[in-house]
Amino acid sequence: MKGFMQWFKSSSKMKRWMFLILVGILLACYGLAKILVMKEISFQEVLKVVIIFVLGFVSIVLGLVFLNKRTLEILIESTDERMDNKKNVNVKSLIFDKTVYDQGPNIVAIGGGAGLNTVLSGLKNYTSNLTAIVTVSDYGEGATNSRRELQMLPLGDVKDSIIALASKKEEIEKLFNYEFKNGRLQGLNFSDIYFSAMEQINGNFEDSIVKSNEVINMIGKVIPVTQDEMKIVAELDNGYIVEEKARIPKMVSEKITKINRIFLNPSNCRPAPGVIDAIKNADCIVIGPGSLYTNVIPNLLVGGVAKAIKESSAIKVYVSNIMTQQGQTDNFSVSDHLNAIMEHCGSGLIDYCFYDTGEIIPEFIKRYNLKGQDLVEQDIEKVKGIKFLQRDLSVIANDHIRHDPKLVAKAIIELVCDDLKYRDKQQDPQYLMLNTKLREEKRINKVKKSMEKKEGKNENARHMKKVKGKSKFSNKYSQRIESIRQADEKIKKERKKEV
Repeated sequence: MKGFMQWFKSSSKMKRWMFLILVGILLACYGLAKILVMKEISFQEVLKVVIIFVLGFVSIVLGLVFLNKRTLEILIESTDERMDNKKNVNVKSLIFDKTVYDQGPNIVAIGGGAGLNTVLSGLKNYTSNLTAIVTVSDYGEGATNSRRELQMLPLGDVKDSIIALASKKEEIEKLFNYEFKNGRLQGLNFSDIYFSAMEQINGNFEDSIVKSNEVINMIGKVIPVTQDEMKIVAELDNGYIVEEKARIPKMVSEKITKINRIFLNPSNCRPAPGVIDAIKNADCIVIGPGSLYTNVIPNLLVGGVAKAIKESSAIKVYVSNIMTQQGQTDNFSVSDHLNAIMEHCGSGLIDYCFYDTGEIIPEFIKRYNLKGQDLVEQDIEKVKGIKFLQRDLSVIANDHIRHDPKLVAKAIIELVCDDLKYRDKQQDPQYLMLNTKLREEKRINKVKKSMEKKEGKNENARHMKKVKGKSKFSNKYSQRIESIRQADEKIKKERKKEV
């Protein structure tokens, strides 16, 4: 009896829908009884009775729908341990939080640095079956005091990928990047202490990373590409050999040459446990974006990785860089990036290549030009056997041109959806979840753009009031004019220094 009375508490929010059903039953019964007892029926009376009966029927239906919805919410509030706010459960979003989300497409992202983390940050919103295979290649190169003190492996890229996949990214980022300021721990980094402790608890390096996936409540998992110590060595066009990864861009610039090839030392590096299995079981494999010669190709050179990708039945995607990288890919086009990968690892690694539309404000490109960088040329006709897909992928963040995590993830997921549709799997839970999520994202973006336009118009109106004396050209292009002026001033200063 006590349990039964719980349904009538104000906190359960059930009584309103029970009352609505009761009202509906009374109205429907009244309308039905009215018809049965009437001897003569006029048109007006019939219309009145029909309206009452329809209102009663609709009230019953609505009451039942919302009563069932509220019952489901109460069930989730009391049983789902993952809900942070159990008082405001949105049933519409359950499809993204429950079983279907956990059974989403199995995606493997290969690379390192900011490019890989961009992909991971976007994709974790669509599936929890996400694996990051990360470069570990900074052995002996400028080790920090913290790493030397704790005798730690170079786990910078692994740490950043864990942060990217963390459910509470901002908090984990602050924690992992924290450096102690005083006491016996002064100068030590928290992430180095954490990984050192995990390694000692679990007995080896690989298990310490795997267990971190559970401890930090990550969406997906991170696997280092190899446990072996390896160096990335570059052979330049002039025959010069660079054995330190960090010195490659500098030596290329100083020798006025380019990279002929890169290789690993030792060359027989073995893949870490779990790497090959992750690739074999993948529905989609994403390579890049990122530093071509120091983050992308090195992963593919580890023994068995390229072979496993070629043999995999997964969709193989390469996300092209937007800007060239000084000292690595000077004057490189999309085809140059792809040809470099194929020259090192052979063909069959890539089915699709995403490249940006190139619609970037010229002033930002000019800033990159001053640093020796430029837009990656889109000469897609020079590569055969790969399908090229042009998408809007870029965003301006802190005056830098970057890949937008949401746009990159959206492009990849749309490709996965198209593949499922092609295989006539429109009723597959993966397709239903991904397609619904894409539609919802599209609706949200549309609302955001509409709001931004309104805010933009209001801002322009306020700005116009302040600068009534200026021409229309000045009002419209004042920001661009200022940007060009600053760039020109920077060039003049650099020329003065040279003189």
